[in-house]
Amino acid sequence: MHRSTLSRLVLAAATTLGAIAGVVAFTVSSSTAVPTSTASLNIQLAHGGPKVVKKPTVVLVHGAFADSSSWNDVIARLQRDGYPVLAASNPLRDLASDAAYVRSVLDSVGGPIVLAGHSYGGTVLSSAAAGHPNVKALVYLAALAPDRGESTAELLSMFPGNTLGQNLKAVPYPLPGGGTGTDLYVDPAAFHKHFAADVPAKVARLMAATQRPAATTALETEATVAAWRTIPSWALIATEDRAIPLATQRFMARRAGSHTVEVKASHAVTVSQPDRVAKLITQAARAVS
Repeated sequence: MHRSTLSRLVLAAATTLGAIAGVVAFTVSSSTAVPTSTASLNIQLAHGGPKVVKKPTVVLVHGAFADSSSWNDVIARLQRDGYPVLAASNPLRDLASDAAYVRSVLDSVGGPIVLAGHSYGGTVLSSAAAGHPNVKALVYLAALAPDRGESTAELLSMFPGNTLGQNLKAVPYPLPGGGTGTDLYVDPAAFHKHFAADVPAKVARLMAATQRPAATTALETEATVAAWRTIPSWALIATEDRAIPLATQRFMARRAGSHTVEVKASHAVTVSQPDRVAKLITQAARAVS
């Protein structure tokens, strides 16, 4: 074979071997990177990976002259943020039995609970949550927070400013064991102005038609416990409230040491300001999670 031809063959072979070596080097280099990331992943798995914190269940308690539908827009916002939500139906018959019923709802929930109430719902949750191991936070939304020995009616008359009381209608109803009790309704003609002034009139008319009455016994019964003494609380104060005077709301929030926010809203704040209500509940949930 001619020397020049032999030289060309040797050069071509060397070039080919160099290319193969490059590919092998690249492959080895790439394959050595895999165990590194895999080891890192195994370390994360060995330590349990990122900690997933389960969000507490939010239990909502409506007040007098309302029902669970008053929470609808608040529920939608909480569910959108991933919170499990349960709106309890408040019987509105008597504080002791109302609290016992709500407590049975709390007992049905597994894991931590943020308990929020509106109006008389605050009175009920203050009794229902006392000593309950799963309730981590209380949220009062234009709500009552009685101390031991106080009734809802007493708190409503503590300071001037309640104009709703004079617009209530008394209706008798039969008691299961015989006799007659008294239900209180808000006069539909006064509902918009004195209960839900910042709610559209059309919506207020629907609320007035579907309102659930409260028995006088529910509003007059004195509390025997006060959960806010041992459970951290948050309070939304509705500054335009004509059911619970502003001075009363501030007094209760200050006494309970609540984390407080004031909102320009009527008593029906859960309907008129669902964003602000959901935000405060979320703040409470994050604080105790």
